Amino acid sequence: MKEEVNLWLRQSEKDFEVAEKNFKINEFYSAVFWSQQSAEKGLKAVYIFKNNSLPPRIHDLVELCRLIKAPDEIISNAGKLVVAYIFSRYPGAAPKIPEEYYDKKKTEEHLSWAKEILEWVKKQII
Repeated sequence: MKEEVNLWLRQSEKDFEVAEKNFKINEFYSAVFWSQQSAEKGLKAVYIFKNNSLPPRIHDLVELCRLIKAPDEIISNAGKLVVAYIFSRYPGAAPKIPEEYYDKKKTEEHLSWAKEILEWVKKQII
């Protein structure tokens, strides 16, 4: 399963890189989506590492955190990111369409939360 952990971690890192690139070109809703994806895949890498099995097919970051016994600050960041899975993708989910809902400030927050999660993830498996 070590290779599987590495695959999930590598994709998590790549997703975060894509989030940062989208942020730089002001594609904020896309940056938010990829931030959430980075955190999700990172948490799933930890799940695989700790359980020696594939993660559940869920997108609830808080539940993933509970399954891997993440600390409170990681759970808190996950809770802030979890709504991005829907809000950043679908009209009607947030008060405005995703393209209009996310601005620079909101996106910086999402990037920060995802980065903190990813840093914690790396400490767990490397």
